[in-house]
Amino acid sequence: MNPKTRIALATALSASVFAAPVAFAQSSNDRDSSGPYIKGSYGGYKAHGGDFDDSNDLYGAGVGYQFNEFFALEAAYIDFGNFGKDDVDGKLKGGSLVAIGRLPLTDSFGVYAKAGAFAAALDVDAFDESETYDDISPVIGAGVDFRITERLTTFLEYNRYNVDIDESDFNGQLNNNGPDFDTAQVGLKFQF
Repeated sequence: MNPKTRIALATALSASVFAAPVAFAQSSNDRDSSGPYIKGSYGGYKAHGGDFDDSNDLYGAGVGYQFNEFFALEAAYIDFGNFGKDDVDGKLKGGSLVAIGRLPLTDSFGVYAKAGAFAAALDVDAFDESETYDDISPVIGAGVDFRITERLTTFLEYNRYNVDIDESDFNGQLNNNGPDFDTAQVGLKFQF
């Protein structure tokens, strides 16, 4: 785990520890469990796969609808920035559409899993060539959330993304078929 990911995780855990007493003081009647929400997140990722091994920061923003305390649909934008090594440079950004299943453990604390699709735009510069790949691939994730106030929730989550490239491009010099991304993010969600 790189230092930036450790800092992000430590920040999330620290915020959760300080927010927990406030969150647990909330009653289940304080908040309607359905409605639209917006969220923002910051985190780090590790790109795995041959010439793409690297780690960096990522930023995300999303909108969603919480149907009840157990189920939500969410659309998000994620910017992975630049990654790569030596003669290979990649830049990835994209949007995801996921279904979220949540298990409330208390009135203010829950765990969740998510699965859906990630529409990626991957720009690759390698060996004096450039290619752009538009791809739709699966995304899965899991996380925990803590309600801080009636409308504000903090979360910590892990997601896994995969993006494929064409191995015949770049004269076959890339030694993998595309990077996998493991991400850790901390963020805030505001429900209307």
